[in-house]
Formats: sequence, structure tokens, C-alpha cells
Amino acid sequence: MEPERNNYDTDSLAAFMKLGIVILSIIAIVGYGIRIIPKAVTVSNYGARKERPIYSVDTQEKKVALSFECAWGNDYTKKLLKLLDIHNVKATFFMTGDWVDEFPEYVKEIAEAGHDIGNHSENHMYMTQLSPEECADEIVKVHEKVKKLTGIEMNLFRPPYGDYDNMLIRTAKDHGYYSIQWNIDSLDWKDYSAERIVKQVVNNKNLDNGSIIRMHNGARYTLDALSLIIEELRDMGYELVPVSELIHTGNYYVDQSGRQYAK
Repeated sequence: MEPERNNYDTDSLAAFMKLGIVILSIIAIVGYGIRIIPKAVTVSNYGARKERPIYSVDTQEKKVALSFECAWGNDYTKKLLKLLDIHNVKATFFMTGDWVDEFPEYVKEIAEAGHDIGNHSENHMYMTQLSPEECADEIVKVHEKVKKLTGIEMNLFRPPYGDYDNMLIRTAKDHGYYSIQWNIDSLDWKDYSAERIVKQVVNNKNLDNGSIIRMHNGARYTLDALSLIIEELRDMGYELVPVSELIHTGNYYVDQSGRQYAK
């Protein structure tokens, strides 16, 4: 007579084997995760870190930089250059490709006067909406135009509208550029009065050693405000220099406020 099968023992053995398989699977998954998670965390942290352009520069010297954006219009450029010459001030002019095409004689005049020429992109677009390849094209096109006109290899880049992301800052760097923002906006583009523009600059809470001041060559009252801004900054002990003489070009880092420090 065949012995009676013990269903309880059989079921227990099956359950135990299933449990063992589950435990072994969990161990395998955890082990694999331990190997890949550190790499994933490293990549994630690198991508999450916000890249910053240079808003201001850490320096013990009482120096600030005037910068002008040239994207639309040219009604005041000649007089602007004359005023800068009278005050013996060198500034930085960020130009778009369209502006270079339309006013090549002024590009040459600005260069010959000893001012910085900076890259403000080919078409003054919101570049964070572009691909890396399109951003590179926006930078390279105007670079080649200015180089052909003046022989200058530009290395200062200002994103249009102050709009940037990690991709744009890295793309500019890959093409040999320092990305330059500002920590003082004159707000001349709002067509404020000359008096208000002057106060916006010289009474600005951010004004300090290493400040970068944003202005425009075509704003309505910039010309009227410029001499007073220069004179008042000098009365406060500041020397006005182009951006190229203000920034650190060796080993440096930019903190999350946008201030550049030498290493």
C-alpha cells in the first residue's frame, strides 16, 4: 500500500523555496544598485549644479567696469565714444551680429579706440530655447564677423536678455568665452531720466569693488547720464576699466551669487 502523501510538508517546502528565491533576487538587486547608484548620484549632482556667468569680481582694488550692449540703433554711439574719450575711460561693448553687419565702421572705431569688444550673439535670441549646436552657431557667427573686421579674437560673451542655463555657459566656455553678466543694471533701457539712471548706478546697494555695470549704446538718456556716472564713481574712489581688465583669467571659480574669485 502506497504511503499517504503529507500535503502540509510539501506545501511548506514549496513556500520555503519561493521565499528563498525572493530573498536571493532582492540581494542581487541591492548588490547591483550599490554598484550603479554612486555613478548616478555623481551625474545627477553635476547636472543639478547651477552654472553662473560672472556678475562681479572679487578684488581688493576699487575698480568697476562699464559695459554697453549694442543690439538696436546707433543714434548715440559716436557721441558716446567721444564722451568716453574725454573722460579717458575704456569700456566694453557687447555686439550682436546684426549690429556688426549694419555698423561695421563703428565696430572698427570702437576697437581702434581701445575698448573691449564682446560677443552678444548673432541674432539676440533667448538662447536657452536653442540646442547646443544652435547656441554654438550664434556665438561663432558673430565671432568670425568681428575677427574679419578687426582681427580681434573675442572672449567675452553676454547672453541676450541675461537669459542663460548650464548648457549655454558650457557652450560658450567650449568656444573660449567668459560669460559676463552684471550686478548693476542702469535700467537705461526703460528710458528713465538721466538723473534716475545716475542714481540707479551710484546709489545702488550692489556697487562695490569689482562691479560690472550694464548700459546700452542706443538708450534715450544714457548719453546724458554717462558723464555724471563717471564723475561720481571717480569721486567715490573707483577706477573705471574694461571687463577684460577686471576679471580673473587664470584659475578661478564663480560662486552661486555670480561673484568670481581667483583660486
